[in-house]
Amino acid sequence: MSALGKVVRSGVGRRRVQTLVIGLATMMAVAASVLGGSLLVASGAPFDDAFARQHGAHLSVQFDAGKVQAGQLSRSKETEGVSAAAGPFRTATVTPRSDGASPGWPMTVAGRGDPGRDVDEVALLDGRWPTRSGEIVLSADSSLIPTMGMKVVYPELPGDPTLTVVGVARSVTRTADAWVVPSQMPALTARGSGGYEMLYRFTDASTAARISTGGKAVTQSLPPGAAVGQQSWLTVKKTAEQDTALYVPFLIAFGALGLVMSVLIVGNVVASAVGTATRRIGILKAVGFTPAQVVRAYVGQALIPAAAGTVLGVFAGHLLAVPVLAEAEQAYGTSSLTIAPWVDLAVVAGVLGLVAVTAWAGAWRAGRLRTADALAVGRTASAGRGRWAARLAGRLPLPQSLALGLARPFARPARALAMGTAVLFGAVAVTFTVGMSASLGQVMKAKAHDVADVVVPAPLPDFGPPGTGPEKRRPSPDPAAVTAAVKGSSGTGKYYSAATVRTTVSGLTGTVDVIAFTGDASWGGYTMVSGRWIDKPGEAVVPTPFLAATGTRVGDTVTVNGLAEPVTVRIVGEVLDPRNDGMQIFTDASTLTAAHPDLTEASHHIAVMSGTDVPGYVEALNQDLAPLGATARAGGLDAGGDMVVTLNALAGILTLMLVAVAALGVLNGVLLDTRERVREIGVHKALGMTPRQTIAMVITSVVVTGLVAGALGVPLGVALHGWVLPAMGDSVGLRLPDSVIAVYHGAQLLPLTLGGLLIATLGALLPAGWAARTRTATALRTE
Repeated sequence: MSALGKVVRSGVGRRRVQTLVIGLATMMAVAASVLGGSLLVASGAPFDDAFARQHGAHLSVQFDAGKVQAGQLSRSKETEGVSAAAGPFRTATVTPRSDGASPGWPMTVAGRGDPGRDVDEVALLDGRWPTRSGEIVLSADSSLIPTMGMKVVYPELPGDPTLTVVGVARSVTRTADAWVVPSQMPALTARGSGGYEMLYRFTDASTAARISTGGKAVTQSLPPGAAVGQQSWLTVKKTAEQDTALYVPFLIAFGALGLVMSVLIVGNVVASAVGTATRRIGILKAVGFTPAQVVRAYVGQALIPAAAGTVLGVFAGHLLAVPVLAEAEQAYGTSSLTIAPWVDLAVVAGVLGLVAVTAWAGAWRAGRLRTADALAVGRTASAGRGRWAARLAGRLPLPQSLALGLARPFARPARALAMGTAVLFGAVAVTFTVGMSASLGQVMKAKAHDVADVVVPAPLPDFGPPGTGPEKRRPSPDPAAVTAAVKGSSGTGKYYSAATVRTTVSGLTGTVDVIAFTGDASWGGYTMVSGRWIDKPGEAVVPTPFLAATGTRVGDTVTVNGLAEPVTVRIVGEVLDPRNDGMQIFTDASTLTAAHPDLTEASHHIAVMSGTDVPGYVEALNQDLAPLGATARAGGLDAGGDMVVTLNALAGILTLMLVAVAALGVLNGVLLDTRERVREIGVHKALGMTPRQTIAMVITSVVVTGLVAGALGVPLGVALHGWVLPAMGDSVGLRLPDSVIAVYHGAQLLPLTLGGLLIATLGALLPAGWAARTRTATALRTE
């Protein structure tokens, strides 16, 4: 082995703790970077990736089974411009009840013998595909919460068909809410209300116009009125992107935080480790090593533990990413999110490159010193450095061991600064992640809106038996009768109803949804950004995108068209609502009385009295609603769902990892400092210092550093949060309310400030224990 190789090997073996610190810090950094980088990639285009992987349908078309035969639909696959097609699949729209619960939302069930492959490959997330009648696979996006083995009953059908859930799946283009084998469909269409579904992929489906052209082509040869509905993949994509628009920037921020903080702290640890070897570098130069050889030796000593840490970090990053990406799948409405191989390669190359460059810079500076100057760098600080601090600490009413510890940072200010930087990064990371997690909870709470305990959903279009046509649809429940039933039900507290009317607005292209409330909806969970909620007819509140699109602001008026007569409303407030691209107007129902007097398709939202049993209330209310053709269900929608779980898990993981890396930076600095002071510690022990006092002295040496770093890190973290959050809202065209941004409270800031002290103390524990165990005679013999 060459002399250079012996130096590298001996350096790695001799400085075992420092080698371990570099390896652990690198491992944590790589794990955080793999996790953060994977989320950055997953946040890029989750729908597009899933659509390509599952061969999503460019167009799904629903047909009236009474007007067209399956054979006719099969021939539509040969239409020019169709690259692939699947179906026809028998479908039914039915309302389920799960395991004795109240009825849920109506769902579309399709009969498919297998998950498919070439068009709309349904991705199984759990369980298996049904193989016989009596089994069902629920979509992960279904209104029911899918659980393996759950019983799903359809009480409105003859015989009350009961199906067992054997799988959970997802169609990227949401072509159905559940799937059964084709032999099950006759029982689900016993009342003759079923239809057919065809799924098409076109050679060119890049625009809505081309998809419309393709839709006309496949239905041209079919009987008039056979097609009763269709859905473009662009519409599904738009909805999916709206659902994820708010929290994609949060994922990007968390991922970037992991990358940046890991890079900074690893660089700090390696620079400190190499920088303390100046005297040894002088010895190597004295025995004939050139500056280039010195640099290679110390780069090698840093890269060996860094390479081992990188391997372990990649493995740990994959283990951590599995549950987080699984939650992200639910949030994004996709499946099979995995870590891209190039992410691993980029992280490995980036971290090892960082270690090499940092070690090279430190070793090169020391290698360029004259040999005599390098040898003159002693193991202890100069005698006069920090004496003023020692004298000042000695006057404090503290034990001598604590006074010695408090003065120590001033004897080695450069090292204290390096440790303080590591703690500062950790404090900033903890403060930022705590704020981001709290802000996300507020965003999801505002986005969910409906905080009602019980909801009577608006009736969906309900077509009669095949051939009756949409003009013979069953009548909607009378809103006044539903309101009377709600008002008369025991336990009813506050309630309101909401009806949606599609309109246009002067100066805008496209449609705008007007949500008209009957009753006070201010308690319904709508978060105001500015202004106030409506309190009389003629007033409206609108989301931020509406203000931007119309060039209006709070206090202006807009005219709503497309009704029996134009309606002018005054904007009195700005509300946080990203649905429908923010193109919505919220107003009182009496505002539309003259222009649209018949608001029949209304949902009803109820807050029950305190102490009222919600399931019992729903059951009693449904007895009164059944004759009216309406059904109540428990509300209390999850304000955040899977995405909150994802972000909270990510915040916790990254915070723990970054705190660990910061503590390793402190451990590295305290260890070097303790080893340099080993003879001094031996003298103190000879004079009567006990092991407990030794531990107290070493830990106290980082108290000032930890407190100062924490005191600086918390306001920096708060400032970073205050700068990033509005920018994230702007990126999706939303202004975030103060409740989302002002999430830090006085009771939180003090513990966060003390977090810097906690990080520093954690890093100093091991060196303190080592110093306490060192024998006095051994310490006194150390040069």
